[in-house]
Amino acid sequence: MSSERDSETTFDEDSQPNDEVVPYSDDDTEDELDSRQPGVESEQTQTNRGTEESRETLRKDCSWQVKANDQHFHEQPQFKRTILLCFKKSKYAGNAIKTYKYNPITFLPLNLFEQFKRAANFYFLVLLILQAIPQISTLSWYTTLVPLLLVLGITAVKDLVDDIARHRMDNEVNNRTCEVIRDGRFKNTKWKDIKVGDIIRLKKNTFVPADILLLSSSEPNSLCYVETAELDGETNLKFKMALEVTDKYLQEESAMADFNGLIECEEPNNRLDKFTGTLFWRNMSYALDADKILLRGCKVRNTDFCHGVVIFAGADTKIMKNSGKTKFKRTKIDSLMNYMVYTIFLVLILLSAGLAIGHTYWEQQIGNSSWYLYDAEDYSPPYRGFLNFWGYIIVLNTMVPISLYVSVEVIRLGQSYFINWDLQMYYSEKDTAAKARTTTLNEQLGQIHYIFSDKTGTLTQNIMTFKKCCINGQRYGDCRDGAGQLPSHPEQVDFSWNMYADGKFLFYDHYLIEQIKSRKDPEIQKFFLLLAICHTVMVDVSDGQINYQAASPDEGALVTAARNFGYVFLSRTQNTITISEMGIEKTYDVLAILDFNSDRKRMSVIVRESNGNIRLYCKGADTVIYERLHPRNVKREATEEALDVFANETLRTLCLCYRDISDDEFEAWNKKFMEASVATTNRDEALDKVYEEIEKNLILLGATAIEDKLQDGVPETISKLSKADIKIWVLTGDKKETAENIGFSCELLTDETTICYGEDISALLQTRLENQRNRAGSSTHSSLRMNEPFFQGSRDRALIITGSWLNEILLEKKKKKKKLKLKFPRTAEEKQKQTEKRRKAEAYKEQQQKNFVDLACECKAVICCRVTPKQKAMVVELVKKYKKAITLAIGDGANDVNMIKSKAAVRLLSVGNISSGSSSTISSLFLFVEKTLPSVSLPTLTFLASLLPSMPALSLYEETLYEMLPTLELESVAKKGCRLSCQATTLLGNSATSRDCCWSTDDGPTLGCASF
Repeated sequence: MSSERDSETTFDEDSQPNDEVVPYSDDDTEDELDSRQPGVESEQTQTNRGTEESRETLRKDCSWQVKANDQHFHEQPQFKRTILLCFKKSKYAGNAIKTYKYNPITFLPLNLFEQFKRAANFYFLVLLILQAIPQISTLSWYTTLVPLLLVLGITAVKDLVDDIARHRMDNEVNNRTCEVIRDGRFKNTKWKDIKVGDIIRLKKNTFVPADILLLSSSEPNSLCYVETAELDGETNLKFKMALEVTDKYLQEESAMADFNGLIECEEPNNRLDKFTGTLFWRNMSYALDADKILLRGCKVRNTDFCHGVVIFAGADTKIMKNSGKTKFKRTKIDSLMNYMVYTIFLVLILLSAGLAIGHTYWEQQIGNSSWYLYDAEDYSPPYRGFLNFWGYIIVLNTMVPISLYVSVEVIRLGQSYFINWDLQMYYSEKDTAAKARTTTLNEQLGQIHYIFSDKTGTLTQNIMTFKKCCINGQRYGDCRDGAGQLPSHPEQVDFSWNMYADGKFLFYDHYLIEQIKSRKDPEIQKFFLLLAICHTVMVDVSDGQINYQAASPDEGALVTAARNFGYVFLSRTQNTITISEMGIEKTYDVLAILDFNSDRKRMSVIVRESNGNIRLYCKGADTVIYERLHPRNVKREATEEALDVFANETLRTLCLCYRDISDDEFEAWNKKFMEASVATTNRDEALDKVYEEIEKNLILLGATAIEDKLQDGVPETISKLSKADIKIWVLTGDKKETAENIGFSCELLTDETTICYGEDISALLQTRLENQRNRAGSSTHSSLRMNEPFFQGSRDRALIITGSWLNEILLEKKKKKKKLKLKFPRTAEEKQKQTEKRRKAEAYKEQQQKNFVDLACECKAVICCRVTPKQKAMVVELVKKYKKAITLAIGDGANDVNMIKSKAAVRLLSVGNISSGSSSTISSLFLFVEKTLPSVSLPTLTFLASLLPSMPALSLYEETLYEMLPTLELESVAKKGCRLSCQATTLLGNSATSRDCCWSTDDGPTLGCASF
């Protein structure tokens, strides 16, 4: 069986999924730089000496060429592409962006095309054409033209208002300015006028206008710190580093103007964390990777200025590649109305045909023999019947409810304003109101079955706060007085004794403060000294105030905590770090920094103290720290107990430890460290091996506990949505441990929840698939058993799956590239076998994906971590495809745009700047999702239902509509925080003329009533 399965799939199954790695699967093409054979990739990433052979090899994959300060280079014929017939255009996009649907030329045809997709509009267009024919027209043509123009005009105005808002957003972005080399000097230039190859200068707190190669910066070691809130919603800083050679020679304006380097790199794509290219300059070649690229949408922070050359502009930038095309979304109401109109039109044709046949019969029997009915036209009875058929179509046009479309559009437009004015969805802290960015999907919000939410910046504020700690086996952080006793009432610690305290830090354990001030416990001093030294945080001093810029919010929280407890990080240079220890400034020589990465899960720093002693400080995850502890750590057991307590409180934990190093040991180790640092091949592996040699026999100091603050009201909102039987899926790029902790914090997961991981469900799905293939063609009883639940029992279950396992299970892994071989033409039989093989592989893949969706939907909650933007959209589409459900996507960054554009979407505000708003339906906070669903959809659905009695032609569908709108949906929404009282539930399908519905909050106040 296994051989057969292998033959039906063409996916790479050589390795097990890695939970720590974001899968490399964001490009739809197979022509990717994914040849990862040892030796080939490493040689291309080394510094070549400019040989023509190496250059030609790289060009096979890197076909995008950028010449700095040379606009004519990009206008050459080989860089042009045919857009229409013989018209050609440069393949390099300008930097102007557009998210709008229409322009002055395309508005009328595109909008009319969209509107005539509606059956009623198209019907009345045909009717208008028929009325222009004198032989069959029974009514004046303007009787149809006027209402049709009214309908089209109202809808067009609404669409125009929506699109004008998008135009304004685009113009605001395109007209931003930055400094660009023009005529040998830096001049202020609008973003839309920036071209590929331009050299630009960016200053602190400015946005990056395009994807650029970093050339130099004002910071030591050519570092540049950027904030990526526009890309992923995270406000913590990330650093980029320019090439040493460009940073050395490209600092002055004249040098920038003379720079003529050639960059060869990959074609524009949507992979935010991947880049491969080479810089050719001064007869040398230099490898480029993602760490040297600043992406559009990033914000320069903690760096006075930096320079770069534009590689991708406008629509070619990675953030725009992730945006995709603006889609026209249609609701269930639109689909239902179209279906009803088609049915009514069929009835109209049958009725008109019957009347035409009757008229033909009457003409033959009576009409021809009645001289007083002669109209001077000698038409035969069949021909007269044919003309009268069209006449009846015109006369009976009132059966088609064209005014229904107008009413629906007016209701939606009015409802969008009600959303904007809703005080219950106003967030006073940020002076932010809900914003309806489109008016087409309001009523969909009351029919949601699945919610897909981003984590960082959406469920959480991405603000870390130091809460508790364990030092030398003793837990601190609970509410205690100076003597270590429980106080009668909580009292906040007064940090006025510390001149560097930031004033925002809240702490209630006075006993820890007394221990710090007394300086009796040296372990406490080492603990907070470690927090102040072991990090990569940068200091920004403005107006005498110290501000920390951290690469991760965890580091920022720990350094800020140490600052408030009296151990203040003041400044750093390349080789030193200055700390204020309880008011006394001390400078330590930094001998080495052992970087953190997802494999090591720890970070260390080696410093020389003022007395000459060398000490290593280390912090990291408990699992990796315990493996490297000295065997005689007497406080290990007490620390483990504290970590369990912190974990139960859903706090993020780190272990802290240290060791003293002799001069001889350090000298011997440092030689190996320097050799590994300059290794040209497998540098990371060599460094990790050297790090392992020094990070051993550590002495445990204790552990920290940090809280990742949730957005206001998140647990309560999730609880109420769960009671309404709405499934919540969290899709995030964070690590599995982080996502799981947040799941517990927001009460998506509880202690009673049974958690399944990727490896668990992979076996379940494989077993189910084998059973389905074995039972194919069996009895009906067997086919019914194939649909039995995956899980037995009534226990709550949750699924936590990483992006790598998601690709493995859904068979979305990359295909292996095959070497070019000379092949003879295949016979018809071989082609048929190949086609059948592909068909079976597709069927196998589709069945596997359906099984995954079925299994995931049996879980109370699903958390997908380490997923890419494309995978987020894929998960949403799979649920929509196999469950036929209305989905709600919630996000706050550019990496959520694909997911948001998939279906109905609410875009939420986070602490950072947001770029996904133009793709969304409503702009709000997660706190207000619970209010958004009923308050937006209930009035809309009720108004739509109230139109039915005034539409006689829809009487056949009255019961269906009432069941769909006022009863099923209102009752379902009522479970989402509303109480519904509706007499219509007992009157459906009969001749009752009054249906009364009222809905109110759980607190009692009535939100509204309707009679229809």
